[in-house]
Amino acid sequence: MSNDLWGSPVVRSGLLYVTSFEVHALDVTSGRRHFKTREVAWSMAVTGGRVIASDGPSLYALDSTDGGDRWRVPAEGWIHALRAERGTVVTATRGGGVQAWEAANGERLWSIGGAQSDFETPDTGPVIEGGVVYVWGEGQVRALEARTGRELWRHHVGDAAATGGVPVRVRPGPEGTVHVAAGSRVLALDAADGSPRWHFDAPAAVLCPPTAVGGHSGSAGVYFADYLGTVYALDAADGEERWRIPTESRQSAEPVLVADGLVHLGSGSAMYTLDAVSGTPRWRFGAGGALVGSPVVADGRVHFGSEDRCLYTVDAVSGRLTWKLETGGAITGSPAAANGMVFACSADHCVYALDAARGTRISSAPAADG
Repeated sequence: MSNDLWGSPVVRSGLLYVTSFEVHALDVTSGRRHFKTREVAWSMAVTGGRVIASDGPSLYALDSTDGGDRWRVPAEGWIHALRAERGTVVTATRGGGVQAWEAANGERLWSIGGAQSDFETPDTGPVIEGGVVYVWGEGQVRALEARTGRELWRHHVGDAAATGGVPVRVRPGPEGTVHVAAGSRVLALDAADGSPRWHFDAPAAVLCPPTAVGGHSGSAGVYFADYLGTVYALDAADGEERWRIPTESRQSAEPVLVADGLVHLGSGSAMYTLDAVSGTPRWRFGAGGALVGSPVVADGRVHFGSEDRCLYTVDAVSGRLTWKLETGGAITGSPAAANGMVFACSADHCVYALDAARGTRISSAPAADG
């Protein structure tokens, strides 16, 4: 039996975790498998020394080192999204349910209904950050205390007609602000009480969450792209437009990446890099197929994968190809970079570990049993 890879690799404490129906934990250096779960894992998070996963109707936890069982609990429905932070696990179930669980023992902390049920995918579930859970449903964004479920605030963003029939995206930002993409409108809300700070109306729907960069550097601001591939930079304080630059049609829900004064994003089959201050295009690198997932930037290099079966590494400033690796299938999910290495999963049922600078193969471990 052959399995397809789901999601992106996660690196924690010398181990690489990937999902290929099951969870596999591999040594980052040798690729030796430490353990594989017996159960199906449609979604996964690694936190606090535990792997938290769901097979759909139940939620379970394993020791992140040896895969030993820690706990298993039945869910209140089919889990389609899972996030974890600071000992709290948040799940979304079909039909608009949201639940919070204690990561240490699986105790249910709280549950609510009324969350969005139009888009039930891993990337449309609640967001947890800084001890707060953000939920969208019934035309409103709600902020809930992660441990108790107590509502902190809510803000009306409009029903499906008002938001253009696309998922609402919520992303907490720096300096006490939460940014929301709702249809073609991007909003900045006060993280303490949900009051609006500003809003910006784009001419086309925004499919990705906004990326906010704080501080006082020239690249501070809010960045996002609409589905036509136009990239925007707004002033973080008042939402005034600083610049907009067209790329190509973009269906990805991945946020744009801002690093070292540059904006990186995959649009169609190309990687685009723009100057964060002026929007001036720096370079465009075309692949042989649609780009997959989000790029990762480390040590002055941009790593990204494509449906053309290749993993690419280019210089972040010049866009010159450093190396590429052709695998036996389309790259799946986003790559991960750590400790001078880059990791990627392929539809050829393997996970690849490579030297990030040279592209030489350190390991190519089977991600699933045949």
